Amino acid sequence: MALAERTGGAIVNADSAQIYRDLPVLSAAPSEAERARADHRLYGVRDAAEPCSAADWAALARAEIAGLHAAGRLPILVGGTGLYIRTLLDGIAPVPPIDAEVRREVREAPAEENRRRLEELDAEAAARLHPGDRARTERALEVVLSSGRTLKDWQDSRTGGIGGSVALWPLILLPPRDWLYARCDERFGAMVGNGAVSEVEALLARKLDPSLPAMRAIGVPELSRHLAGELSLEAAITAGQQATRNYAKRQYTWFAHQPPQAWPRLYEALDGGGMAAALELLGARA
Repeated sequence: MALAERTGGAIVNADSAQIYRDLPVLSAAPSEAERARADHRLYGVRDAAEPCSAADWAALARAEIAGLHAAGRLPILVGGTGLYIRTLLDGIAPVPPIDAEVRREVREAPAEENRRRLEELDAEAAARLHPGDRARTERALEVVLSSGRTLKDWQDSRTGGIGGSVALWPLILLPPRDWLYARCDERFGAMVGNGAVSEVEALLARKLDPSLPAMRAIGVPELSRHLAGELSLEAAITAGQQATRNYAKRQYTWFAHQPPQAWPRLYEALDGGGMAAALELLGARA
């Protein structure tokens, strides 16, 4: 926010939950007051019934960035969905649509059978993926069965990335974990106090496919169990806080190791001196 105010730039959402308009509370979407302080783009622009893939978001973000550049303004990408950012910068593998019959066959097969077939058809992917990672195993198997080429083969020919055509000033925030986890717990409790239960109730009333990304957003499954009478509100809050911390842990690990090592990483708590350090790292260059 301070950087946007300082530069007249626009904050562009790079968070996979905040793109859905149905989850303003559980996704911690910017408030009306925050929107009044700075220009915000790609927040709440998608209906929960319409899944947004990384490629979908990257196309939207490219358009917003191009428009801001044309107007002489600074795009400030904010969000922790690493796959979104990587797809925007590096491009996307041009994997052709998966044959419907192949997808049905793979999705209906036992996990053990899919794992065995992947080991036969794409040993490199099988060695790379954890045996319990069913979703990625299915994806890799679908690609090789449907296209005759491995997923890595497709990924080596990524297209559409903008990383080589823009000046990039990245900053990865990796504050102390105890500070981070305490804020996760505090924020989830505040979300429930600000209407998260009613938000989930309204979402459930639409009877959407439970596999949709919005239906699997952190807090939705936990509060859904409370609304179904399976958990007390206190137990649902505890479960939601745990799910948030678990995700934060995975996110922390991804951002610590996956982006280029040349990208600066800030390890201070984001208050006091840490916030000043973040602004100095970003503002001085922008």
